[in-house]
Amino acid sequence: MSITIGIPKEIKEKEKRIAMVPVLLDKLIKSGATINIEKDVGSFIYVDDISYKGAKVLEDAKRLYASSDVILKVQPPTEEEVHLMKDQTILISFLYPHNNLKLIKILLQKNISSFAMELIPRISRAQDMDALSSQATVAGYKAVLIAADNSRFFFPMLTTAAGSIRPAKVLVIGSGVAGLQAMATAKRLGAIVFGYDVRTETKEQVESLGAKFIDVKIKANGKGGYARELTKEEKEEQTVILAKHMAECDVVITTAGIPGKAAPKIITISNLEKMRSGSIIVDLMAESGGNCEMTSAGEVVKYKQVTIIGPLNICSSLPIPSSEMYAKNITNFLLLLLQNEKINFDFNDEILASSVVTHQGKIINSTINAQINAQIKEQFNIITS
Repeated sequence: MSITIGIPKEIKEKEKRIAMVPVLLDKLIKSGATINIEKDVGSFIYVDDISYKGAKVLEDAKRLYASSDVILKVQPPTEEEVHLMKDQTILISFLYPHNNLKLIKILLQKNISSFAMELIPRISRAQDMDALSSQATVAGYKAVLIAADNSRFFFPMLTTAAGSIRPAKVLVIGSGVAGLQAMATAKRLGAIVFGYDVRTETKEQVESLGAKFIDVKIKANGKGGYARELTKEEKEEQTVILAKHMAECDVVITTAGIPGKAAPKIITISNLEKMRSGSIIVDLMAESGGNCEMTSAGEVVKYKQVTIIGPLNICSSLPIPSSEMYAKNITNFLLLLLQNEKINFDFNDEILASSVVTHQGKIINSTINAQINAQIKEQFNIITS
């Protein structure tokens, strides 16, 4: 009996990405799967239904969910979408379980096996499944274009008959995938670029892009390639040193996050007071609370003469490459899960063990268990292994 994979349309407002592109369907079909797509699923990336060769087109989401064993999505499903799923469905999408406790409760009640794409471990075997990195590539690139579009100056140095125009100075805070892509893009546009991260091992990566690394002598390397949370003393030291550099820059792009927690507040009001008039901050962590104290998610805020931009779902502004990369990530993950035309729940595999959230009515992910405290478990009657 073949596994039926369903790809519904994304219903979150302004979400234009999709979980599957036509070119990858052959891989899934050759693995023995049957594919259902919701009508007009690819409309936002200018792909019509006929392009999904070999897939069955269903008129509405209700029929798709009722007839699919596996659901592939970008955004976490709504509670209504989960109620449409069959019991024991397999769900693969971004989930952010620590922010979606009611959703997790319903997944448990319906015995849905859910896998969170943001929890794919950053190991060599999982590089082609790393959706956080693929989407961060888009975000870092787009952040610089947003800054350039809103700036009141050129990024490159220009020599004209009227004299020379100095290049813009750009500071990127956070040297993960998004940060490095932002540095590379700003450099390509001709800016003088500075990079900062509390993970000292990123210095070489920053400098390889032609950027100058700001070393504040704080070492905060954490697990899984992420930074640990700074102490109060380290935060104060960081603020003082960064303030000096921010005062000399025209653009600051922030990308610093801690998995499962609100974004650290790196840019304080005192920092903003020292920035140049006309400076721009693009805060890529706006959806997680922002790296700047004045960031407002989805808004453009003015603090005196500084503009703070807090974009939401920035990847959706470039839905075609975002969808293509995400679809490759989710396909590679699904093929790991799908073995010999059956779903293989091998939780001895590090990739599956790290990314699973709910299975057989329990939260079996140790990381998620640690994030959801005992009081909340009791409140929602959540069962853990």
